[in-house]
Amino acid sequence: MRPIDDAPLSRDGKVLVLAYDHGIEHGPVDFDPQPESADPEHVFDVATHPAVTALATGKGVAEAYYPSYEDDVSLLSKLNGTSNLWMGEPDSALNCSVEYAVEELGAEAVGFTVYGGSNHEVEMFEEFRGIQEAARSYDVPVVMWSYPRGQGIKNDTSESTIAYAARLGLELGADVTKVKYPGSKAAMERVCEMAAPSKVLMSGGSKTDDRAFLEQVEAVVDAGAGGLAVGRNVWQRENPHAFLDALEQVIYEGASAEEALRGEPARA
Repeated sequence: MRPIDDAPLSRDGKVLVLAYDHGIEHGPVDFDPQPESADPEHVFDVATHPAVTALATGKGVAEAYYPSYEDDVSLLSKLNGTSNLWMGEPDSALNCSVEYAVEELGAEAVGFTVYGGSNHEVEMFEEFRGIQEAARSYDVPVVMWSYPRGQGIKNDTSESTIAYAARLGLELGADVTKVKYPGSKAAMERVCEMAAPSKVLMSGGSKTDDRAFLEQVEAVVDAGAGGLAVGRNVWQRENPHAFLDALEQVIYEGASAEEALRGEPARA
């Protein structure tokens, strides 16, 4: 396993990935609440905030915009993705190679979705093996989007399912595993135990109330998670930089959600 505490993907051992793979995964509906978020340049500008350790996006967006931001943003190249128009059993098409991501795009980390429990699980595990081993040859971290889905999954938000998702990241060689929030700090502690020594990130999910989201992030950090991978809960807001200020306090400075909302420094 590749230590990432000093890698471009982390800051002081913590991670805040700004996710922007929604254009392929969800389509225009995710941009409608905040129309400027459809403009990749707007989101790249948001990603220059010091709280953001990497921006996750696909090949096309990176080709078009990353050359203008490579001095200020670390690129996490999302290597697979499938549109929301797809109606079959959960799967994700491989859209970019590790070689292209690193050598042509300038990526400093790579990411790959695995749907454990899908009828396509075997093929996705095999694809991840190739990604993980190629990433090792380039010495870049590997982030697994670990989302159990499909006919084999009855409840994808249960503690046991999410703990299994985290364990898959460890077993298959991910340096960082992105999972859904299991509902409580205690449940997240169990999830992190299953993944150790790899890092666990909470998936930000749909936009929620400021306080509710910051309280989730506080619980996740207190549970021992490595941080957060968030998209809509940042760039769907009218002032994403202000919300990143609050996330910076909670993730890196140990502030409570309440302190971050008030803009107060963390208590010693």
